[in-house]
Amino acid sequence: MTSLTAREMDVMSVLWDLGSATVAEVSARLEDDLAYTTVLTVLRILESKGLVGYEREGRAHRYHPLLERREAGRTVLDRLRKKVYSGSTEMLVANLVSDERLSAQTIRRLRKLLDERLEKEERR
Repeated sequence: MTSLTAREMDVMSVLWDLGSATVAEVSARLEDDLAYTTVLTVLRILESKGLVGYEREGRAHRYHPLLERREAGRTVLDRLRKKVYSGSTEMLVANLVSDERLSAQTIRRLRKLLDERLEKEERR
């Protein structure tokens, strides 16, 4: 997958949340106050990368994501793991779980996921 810039990720996030949107709808949901033409340019770049598609809706285009949020997340985490943590998944996960803002409930869910993954590996 082609890597996404921060701005492209912002626009994709809106499309993932809404399912589809016009340029005006994307623009309204972005935190930054961007010109219509800027948002349109980002959407056209995403289209050229094969990450969004569109359908005509009157005079407007309604854009929809072709890239799933989960796949984008996997790609971003893999890049982060390689570039920041020297390829170490353990260091990446350790950094994530050392975050003091995690609630006890979240930590229990993470522990459960890790236990399930460990059981699966041990059955192999």
